[in-house]
Amino acid sequence: MTDPLHPELLALAREAARRAGELLRDGRPADLAVAATKSSPIDVVTEMDIAAEKLITGLISEHRPDDGFLGEEGAASPGSTGIRWVIDPLDGTVNYLYGLPTWAVSIAAEQDGETVVGVVEIPMRGESYHAVRGRGARATGAWEGERELSCRAPAPLDQALVSTGFNYVTEVRTHQAEVARRIVPLLRDIRRSGSAAVDLADVAAGRLDGYYERGLHPWDLAAGDLIAREAGALTGGRPGERPSRDLAIAAAPAVFEPLQRLLEDFGAWHD
Repeated sequence: MTDPLHPELLALAREAARRAGELLRDGRPADLAVAATKSSPIDVVTEMDIAAEKLITGLISEHRPDDGFLGEEGAASPGSTGIRWVIDPLDGTVNYLYGLPTWAVSIAAEQDGETVVGVVEIPMRGESYHAVRGRGARATGAWEGERELSCRAPAPLDQALVSTGFNYVTEVRTHQAEVARRIVPLLRDIRRSGSAAVDLADVAAGRLDGYYERGLHPWDLAAGDLIAREAGALTGGRPGERPSRDLAIAAAPAVFEPLQRLLEDFGAWHD
């Protein structure tokens, strides 16, 4: 049985994601500029990333002042309730900076270290994805009503459409490009959206057969990983491991193991 707290956490996450999405969509200044950089000069933060995280943490703290936070733009506190919010206020910042539509707000709630609620809001699509552990995944969008999500039907690897992403550190992305070069002839094709949260939502919605990436942080994948799993996808990292910075994979069950095996063979987790 689902913890009665989980629906409350879900409602709060959905409201925070909706408000942050509206702020980002409607409040983007015409002269938006880079406010800071992180791992490299091309790994950027804008003033809107910071504003969206402040909105999310402020709203959640109003309702649950003793919870903890882990946010991409600096929110970090342990809390005292066993609940921690893992937040990426703007996943796909470079897309957003350039005016491209593929970006998302990602909010997850962990209970005693396990993700129990996940929300991915994709404002430029008008779509919102959410899941509660053990209760399936659902989405709202241009279609009528709320839709239950299910990953794609079984397909052989050579007919699988797979998405990936590239790190901002030159040495890492060079290796990732080599892995992609070797793997693409063995797939239907590869896509690269620029947002891990959107890719994971697309696996859940059956728009992709699989997704893999190296170098992700907890806030990049916490919500999307839960949504994909609750839609029937398998998720993991290297064989026998959970998703991590070394490697994160989400795929329909028939695609997951052969994709994971290929990535292991090609050394996708190291330089």
